Amino acid sequence: MRVAVTGATGFLGTHLMNVLAEHEVVPLSRRPNAAGVSADVTSASSLRGVFDGCDVVIHAAGRVDHTEDGAALTWAVHVDGTENVIAECRRAGVPRLVHVSSSGTVAVTTTATVTTENSPPPISVISGWPYYRSKLRAEQLALAANDDELAVVCVNPSLLLGPGDPDGAATETVRRFLRDQVPFAPTGGLSFADVRDVAQTTAHLLTEGTPGERYLLGAANWSFADFYGRLARLTGKRAPLPTPAVANRVLAWLPNLGKDGFTPRLPLTRMDMELTRHWWWLDDSKAASGLDWSPRDPLTTLSDTVFDLRQRGLA
Repeated sequence: MRVAVTGATGFLGTHLMNVLAEHEVVPLSRRPNAAGVSADVTSASSLRGVFDGCDVVIHAAGRVDHTEDGAALTWAVHVDGTENVIAECRRAGVPRLVHVSSSGTVAVTTTATVTTENSPPPISVISGWPYYRSKLRAEQLALAANDDELAVVCVNPSLLLGPGDPDGAATETVRRFLRDQVPFAPTGGLSFADVRDVAQTTAHLLTEGTPGERYLLGAANWSFADFYGRLARLTGKRAPLPTPAVANRVLAWLPNLGKDGFTPRLPLTRMDMELTRHWWWLDDSKAASGLDWSPRDPLTTLSDTVFDLRQRGLA
């Protein structure tokens, strides 16, 4: 099969290149390597013709930025970029689009609740979060584009961990712990998955998966206290102290922790605190039954993440 991949040099994109080796792959990136195609999804003209002859397009391009200062560019990459990819798929006659979204378009709650693909979008929660509101809008556009001419399947992975994060943005949660910048554990909970497993299952969507539907991917639903406690046991470092819920709510309103002499060990913003007060737990049974999603032991993922970050000097 001829497969085009946007965001081919990103964290997930790099691993997709490995699992798609048996196919004819067209890797697209704003900063391509020697074998890639230079294309910016925010520019419709730069995509012109690159999908010609493709059987599938995997749209994995994204921008990890939770700041309001970067909101406009984040929206352009996710929303405008998705519109441009869909338009070019139609122009080139591509029959299938695999859209890489995020579990954060559905699996975010204010209490310890496990969500499914059928849970309502948490609009009231994520409306103030630039990254996730743009991911939700992009996902809505992608699924709305599903029809007889363009089959669209959406994959929604949770936090990606594992080896090979190019700039450390996705694995920031682990990096901060290794740098002794997490003295207390937030009161929420997270879900995460190994990037290698997500790449493998995303590749399955070349031919599998029901058009017009989305699939949540996660390997573990842990509280942040459990997550950091396991990291502490793996690394021999001290586990963060638990934080009372009322204290976490107060800290969430501080504009920028770690400045002006206040708690210098905490390079966290108000948005960081806000995100970690929520619960990101999900039910991955739909992917397990429909896509053979079978993630590896989450402790193996944590161990490999720590080893890789240390080996590359990122922590």
